[in-house]
Amino acid sequence: MDSAELTDALKTEARRLGFALAGVAPAIAPPEHGRLRAWVAAGCAGEMGFFASRAEAYTHPRHVLPGARSLLMLGLPYDAVEPCPAGPGQGRIARYAWGADYHGLIRARLDELARFLRRLAPDARTRGAVDTAPLLEREFGQMAGLGWIGRNTLLINPELGSWFFLAALLTTAALVPDGPCSPSREDGCGPCRACVEACPTGALSPDGQVDARRCVSYLTMIHAGPLPPELRAKLGDRLFGCDACQEVCPWNRAQSTPAPSVDAALSPMDGANPVDLVELLGLDDAAFRARFGPTPLGWAGRARVVRNACAILAHRPTPAARPALAARLAVETDPEVRRELEAALAATTSPRL
Repeated sequence: MDSAELTDALKTEARRLGFALAGVAPAIAPPEHGRLRAWVAAGCAGEMGFFASRAEAYTHPRHVLPGARSLLMLGLPYDAVEPCPAGPGQGRIARYAWGADYHGLIRARLDELARFLRRLAPDARTRGAVDTAPLLEREFGQMAGLGWIGRNTLLINPELGSWFFLAALLTTAALVPDGPCSPSREDGCGPCRACVEACPTGALSPDGQVDARRCVSYLTMIHAGPLPPELRAKLGDRLFGCDACQEVCPWNRAQSTPAPSVDAALSPMDGANPVDLVELLGLDDAAFRARFGPTPLGWAGRARVVRNACAILAHRPTPAARPALAARLAVETDPEVRRELEAALAATTSPRL
């Protein structure tokens, strides 16, 4: 089997496994690695120290898979249906986290795809990557023709928009590259600044950079400790993650092709769209793990999610909020959670409650 036949067979198998997008990029040094270094040096990575500690690894895919020659870049769609509006005492979860944690689901499919490749090319070595390896997935996705990196920093496909997960299968086999996506960001985004203007905390800049320290997704999912006081109210009703920059993107709002089918495991679980915050406060560690453990909220942990719920209730109080906060505080043992509960209780003190 020659390189072209192997490439076609891999793409066909990838689509059978549910990947709506599949394209090949060469395993070369990513052209804009210097942009990552500058971003980290400016402090925009926040507490994500792995960018600095693995800086050298990001310079070439060979640091992820020695001898890598090709990357099969893949896109797996997730639910892009309109979310239900959050009412009083409710919090919204970003669409990607409505269902099962995508890491395990995609890794299983990458493993299956790797076995398929090795049956066709027994000498080839492979490694799958799902946003945890030191790999600039979006840049390689752009090089593989899957889309362009938009002003909101996400990979945008001209037919599917940006509602998809990125993954990569690195291999020592020689695959046929697809070439970069057309249009580029300059043509695809043009003068549009909708995402920059919609960002609730001003985290996006017109040149396609995001300051993680101000990003709601980073603050609600990754940031440890108390939320910055000047940004707490700007969370609005966002409990976990933020879709603001995607929801206003014209490429997501007016697609010319039907949305691809989405794996049932990624569909909203009961009570995820949106979440009842009073009910959430009533969960102890075991109950939280039972309900949210299989989802992205599970790896964030109860303390962080409850912190976010407290911030929402403090700025959007309801009659049920104060008694729920007090009841949780009466039995809570986690010092971090207790601090957040006390702060929210103080903020919800009001004659109308």
